[in-house]
Amino acid sequence: MTTGSPSFPTDSVQSFFDPWWVADSSGKICRGRLIKVFISHIDLVPHVLTVQGRGSPTDHKTALVTVEPFNTRSRPQQPQLPVAALPLHSGEHYFIYRGKVRPALVLAVESDDINRQLAPARWQTAKTIMVAPYYGADQDGTRGGWDPTFVQRIRRATYSQYMYDRLPIPGSQESIMRLDQMQALGSSRPSLSISDWKLSDEAMSVVDEWVTWHMQRKLAEDGELLAAVRALQDL
Repeated sequence: MTTGSPSFPTDSVQSFFDPWWVADSSGKICRGRLIKVFISHIDLVPHVLTVQGRGSPTDHKTALVTVEPFNTRSRPQQPQLPVAALPLHSGEHYFIYRGKVRPALVLAVESDDINRQLAPARWQTAKTIMVAPYYGADQDGTRGGWDPTFVQRIRRATYSQYMYDRLPIPGSQESIMRLDQMQALGSSRPSLSISDWKLSDEAMSVVDEWVTWHMQRKLAEDGELLAAVRALQDL
């Protein structure tokens, strides 16, 4: 289900670029594609799940476990009765994260193919995509949302790590993309949902400039983003 390409406030970067979102029902993962995927709360301490052993010597379907906050000094414990469904290799832990399925923007697609003779281990060549998550900003009575004054400052491109947006899918009317939470994800289709929307080529170019701004702490002098930011600063 789609809601159609949204309109943007005149004091937003998006108002300088039309169209911002374009419809694309190809289902292809590409740069600028809007997807939904599980995003963990990265500011929370993860919990580690430790397998103590099987419920009984012959039971491989249930396990006795403990859950506690993770500490880098923790050492994984090998259960006295290993559980087939929960194998552990040396130095590994099972982690439990709180999080939500959120909209996210694909910033980079799968990397180059690697000759399996050069790297036969799958974990060395597993394909990933790079994404940045969106957070709903609305204050609608069911959620705390973001302070309207803060959202206005984000909308006017005050901070490099936040980008205001309106997404063409059901959900919050206003969203904030967090470039300080860019992360790699496995590109397995069951783990993500692909929308029928992506950024226009011009919009993707602006986002690329925004990523550079956040990473290098400066705006490109000849970029379209800088011109929009300067116009917004005059408001």
